[in-house]
Amino acid sequence: MPSEPAVPNPIRVLFVCTGNSARSIMAETLLRQRGGPAFEAHSAGTDPRGINPLTLRVLAEAGLPAEGLRSKFVAEFLNEPWDYVVTVCDRARNACPVFPGSHASLHWGYEDPAEAVGTKAERLAVFRRVLTQISERIGLFVPVAQRAAAERMAAGHAAAGS
Repeated sequence: MPSEPAVPNPIRVLFVCTGNSARSIMAETLLRQRGGPAFEAHSAGTDPRGINPLTLRVLAEAGLPAEGLRSKFVAEFLNEPWDYVVTVCDRARNACPVFPGSHASLHWGYEDPAEAVGTKAERLAVFRRVLTQISERIGLFVPVAQRAAAERMAAGHAAAGS
């Protein structure tokens, strides 16, 4: 499939969790798929641990691409401009560094599927549930973020014309 053309000013979103092993990886992948070229999605962890194999499994089951994904440290992204910085767990919210610049800080708390206990099937069920919850939130977020970006652009054009 040919890649879609780049958008001049995509909406930049960074998802942050503790390990960058499950929730933030899921959110990054879902936003890339749902938001398309209008968004530039990344993820990072305050204490990255590598991507959990069950994360990769549920992404594959959902038909979401995992190529190029890697667990990253949040400091890699500190000096970049963001439209949104979204923490997806309480520990990351408390440990997340302050990002310079103008952006919206959001918190979407989800249980950590990497900490699920039980049989492999029981743990996999938790990963699937969290992926579904994040998918629902991304579905709500995309149009809201696009509308906000359009309003900012219109306000910028109006200000430039006055």
